[in-house]
Amino acid sequence: MKIVSWNVNSVRARIQNIFDYIKQSAPDILMLQEIKTENKNFPVSDFKKIGYDSHVFGQKSYNGVAFLSKIKFEKITTGFIKDKLNQSRIIEGDIKNKSAPIKLINIYVPNGNPINTEKYDYKKNWLNLFILQIKKTLLRNKNIIIAGDFNILPEEIDCHDYTKYENDALFKLEIRKKFRELVNLGFVDVYRHLNKDKQEYTFWDYTAGSWQKNNGLRIDHFLVSNNILNNVKNININKKPRSKLKPSDHTPIELEII
Repeated sequence: MKIVSWNVNSVRARIQNIFDYIKQSAPDILMLQEIKTENKNFPVSDFKKIGYDSHVFGQKSYNGVAFLSKIKFEKITTGFIKDKLNQSRIIEGDIKNKSAPIKLINIYVPNGNPINTEKYDYKKNWLNLFILQIKKTLLRNKNIIIAGDFNILPEEIDCHDYTKYENDALFKLEIRKKFRELVNLGFVDVYRHLNKDKQEYTFWDYTAGSWQKNNGLRIDHFLVSNNILNNVKNININKKPRSKLKPSDHTPIELEII
């Protein structure tokens, strides 16, 4: 099974690129973030025509997450945490896999910049609520995959120049500690687990020639619970969509499991 996570930075602006990617890569499940549209305006019928069901938790102009899937979900839910701002940032779904039922949690973590503002406080609080809810979820289900745009640089190697981000909400020590706290509940950062010293990125800013200079960040992640780590076959950062015309500033991460 191929599960892909991709912050598309507006599903409607990126729809042709998404179609092209699906045609070339044929994911079983595509987890989208930052769709930037309400449920009623999501192109459900367009994706249905190419064999994908849509499960959407949208919001006008901002945020939003969705599943595109060729596989039937047993259950889809939103409202994983009580977000005081009511932002659409998490959608979860249960699937039956050959080896074990799996809960997929698709997340778009707040950016948190600039620090020393309510946006940073919101990110910290959001992460605290998310970690608390994951603890509760693990009591019922230990087969969990969390994927999406975490807006967190876990380590220095995950940034082209970490010194430029020491006072950035993506790299602040207390934010990285939250990522580690989440992992320590019983998860593995799959890309780093399989690529100990490799420096690859999932995001390149639109400005200052970041893509051309490969000045990127690895802020999109797949966390897989220890219980199903042996099911993982491979993980890949597919950079081709970032080189397209009118690309998202993020690129897909592809996880293969058995």
